[in-house]
Amino acid sequence: MVTVSLSAGLFTGTSMAQTQVHVERKVISRVAPFYPETARRMRLAGVVKLEIIIRANGTVKSVKALGGSPVLIPSAAEAVQNWKFEAAPEETSEIVQIKFESP
Repeated sequence: MVTVSLSAGLFTGTSMAQTQVHVERKVISRVAPFYPETARRMRLAGVVKLEIIIRANGTVKSVKALGGSPVLIPSAAEAVQNWKFEAAPEETSEIVQIKFESP
């Protein structure tokens, strides 16, 4: 199970993961992170903390890992890189926390 949270007010869910999203900019489309097979075999759980920069047009410009397991970070970063947000007058920065729980 994967749980996602950002910093600021919208709650949504996904088919493979329970997702909590708190953002000032509305998420238009979101890709759920997958639970890596290596992590599944190891029964690895934990939180990945990411900083994302969102362009004015709503696409993700960059994703920077701030913490978490090296096994889980690539999956979380890849998913968040493909999120789309509503347009805004300028770039914004958000902190995303994705919680992986072993199945």
